[in-house]
Amino acid sequence: MVQKYQSPVRIYKYPFELVMAAYEKRFPTCPQIPVFLGSEVLRESRSPDGAVHVVERSCRLRVEAPRLLRKIAGVEHVVFMQRNVLNWRERTLLIEAHNETFASRVVVHPENEEWTCFEQSASLDIRSFFGFESALEKIAMKQYTANVKRGKEVIEHYLNELISQGTSHIPRWTPAPVREEDARSQAGPRDPGSLEADRPGSVPGPAPETVLTEGRSLGRRPAGRVCALGDKLDADYIERYLGHLTPVQESCLIQLRHWLQETHKGKIPKDEHILRFLRARDFHLDKAREMLCQSLSWRKQHQVDLLLQTWRPPALLEEFYAGGWHYQDIDGRPLYILRLGHMDTKGLMKAVGEEALLKHVLSVNEEGQKRCEGNTKQFGRPISSWTCLVDLEGLNMRHLWRPGVKALLRMIEVVEDNYPETLGRLLIVRAPRVFPVLWTLISPFINENTRQKFLIYSGSNYQGPGGLVDYLDKEVIPDFLGGECVCNVPEGGLVPKSLYLTEEEQEHTDQLRQWRETYQSASVLRGAPHEVVVEILEGESVITWDFDILRGDVVFSLYHSKQMPKPGPQEPGARAGGQLTDKGWVLGVDYSRVEAPLVCREGESIQGSHVTRWPGIYLLQWQMHSPPGNVACSLPGVEDVLTALHSPGPKCKLLYYYEVLASEDFRGSMSSLESCTSGFSQLSATTSSSSGQSHSSPLVSR
Repeated sequence: MVQKYQSPVRIYKYPFELVMAAYEKRFPTCPQIPVFLGSEVLRESRSPDGAVHVVERSCRLRVEAPRLLRKIAGVEHVVFMQRNVLNWRERTLLIEAHNETFASRVVVHPENEEWTCFEQSASLDIRSFFGFESALEKIAMKQYTANVKRGKEVIEHYLNELISQGTSHIPRWTPAPVREEDARSQAGPRDPGSLEADRPGSVPGPAPETVLTEGRSLGRRPAGRVCALGDKLDADYIERYLGHLTPVQESCLIQLRHWLQETHKGKIPKDEHILRFLRARDFHLDKAREMLCQSLSWRKQHQVDLLLQTWRPPALLEEFYAGGWHYQDIDGRPLYILRLGHMDTKGLMKAVGEEALLKHVLSVNEEGQKRCEGNTKQFGRPISSWTCLVDLEGLNMRHLWRPGVKALLRMIEVVEDNYPETLGRLLIVRAPRVFPVLWTLISPFINENTRQKFLIYSGSNYQGPGGLVDYLDKEVIPDFLGGECVCNVPEGGLVPKSLYLTEEEQEHTDQLRQWRETYQSASVLRGAPHEVVVEILEGESVITWDFDILRGDVVFSLYHSKQMPKPGPQEPGARAGGQLTDKGWVLGVDYSRVEAPLVCREGESIQGSHVTRWPGIYLLQWQMHSPPGNVACSLPGVEDVLTALHSPGPKCKLLYYYEVLASEDFRGSMSSLESCTSGFSQLSATTSSSSGQSHSSPLVSR
């Protein structure tokens, strides 16, 4: 695989002639670059007018590679040829180099099209090296790029040395007067091999070959952050606006940017945006390019570039969406606060629809990028990500409403694909006991790099040393978290049902159909409950449920049995999962209740979960509610079922959904939570220690 490198434009803030004097001080040896063992001038020549000076040197470079590779190669150093063409008239220096020892094994092609800036590019292809080609390519390119960055430091060292010795200015070259006979001789036939063929801009034959050495041009550069020719990036701009990058990372950024300039039709993303995609793919150029191209297509399809100008959230969202921007964190990152526990996600989805919520989340991310740019200018250092503070006080099983969880997973996927590396830190405070269940559902959809930025605190662990004060200035900690700063983020609250979309409006958004596909429907008759069998293979699995009562009042219970129930009588064509047990079962012997009966009224929405203590069979049961004092304490018998099936009495109707989170997944999510921060250990211990008890967290919403 060919290893490629492209440097940014590096600027010397000194005249060209002074830089050339500093460059010559690198030879014949350079103590500042230990791998450079020395050099010897082989040939030297000048043009008749002295404008072009050509020097060819033999140089020795120590091989910094594993001893095994050096032993296989049989050498401890590399000998390479360097040819410098210094043109005083054009004020350019072209350095070409090719390897002499490994000429048949290594090929590097420098590309130096810009003669007015300090810039380097190379490609390295080791064609044959005893099966170690890939390893040696990486070692070689690492060594090459390390010397590239060191090169500028060396030049600046010698510049300072010249100035300290009293040499701060060297006059520009001026042509000497040319006699008439010399002018006539220069106008005669031209030797193809003369020095004139070496002037920049001409191509005297095939491209030179080079290895682990320099292919660069030095010269004048117009003022400004970006080079005027070719719209290149300079090193000072990268350090100031993008942050510290290794030479290889700089090269990836420049190559991807150049590729977009040549191939992308439309607006070229900002450098900060390109860099996020490279970081998301660990600077793997091809993977980053693929991810970025897909995102650019998505942005064009959904007109995301115009979102901040065109999107105005509905008044309902502004009132009930409990999120907003709030100053910045201790590192200067914009701070976004989300009071998720106070937010009625189900009500918001039923009132404005999933698409409106998604668009609002996208606008938050777009605004975040804009604020990062503003903070970069304000604080004078690169800021490319923001911090999110999530308050989970009030989080309960209502937030596990399945359409809401699916919408959340979709939003996570969209943000991960199109806004990578924008989250610098996620602070989660006041995490309740129900949070591990939610985390188990969503954590597989969050990539590992993002999860490593999570800091989770339960109870009051966010207070004091090791808490929020480590990441936020005391002056900006919100008042609702014990700080002194008044926070204007909306408090959220339940969305009134009167503001919900009608069924016709939900049908128009395709939302109702998706919800119906998620849930199953059931009818409950007096004496004929609806039951669902859930087989659990391992203890500490989690059963979650979510159901809506459409008609009548029901009692919901959860039972455990060691044996599989035998189906009771059913009418032909009746739904499986009606009455599944018989009259012979005895409570406390054949089965046991693991959740206290819960009375559910018409119109209510119920969400809950149960961490199982034992493997075996669990029964989710819905039966018609009896008057006070007559709640059934045992399972109905066959005669009750037959009577109910042929009775014209009232029916209860419900929509339900259940899911089992495997024990392995749940334990894994708990481990990942504990690794996020030590502050979560208290919560995880509480959850695991109570797993043997009935500890569901049902919530009723009316």
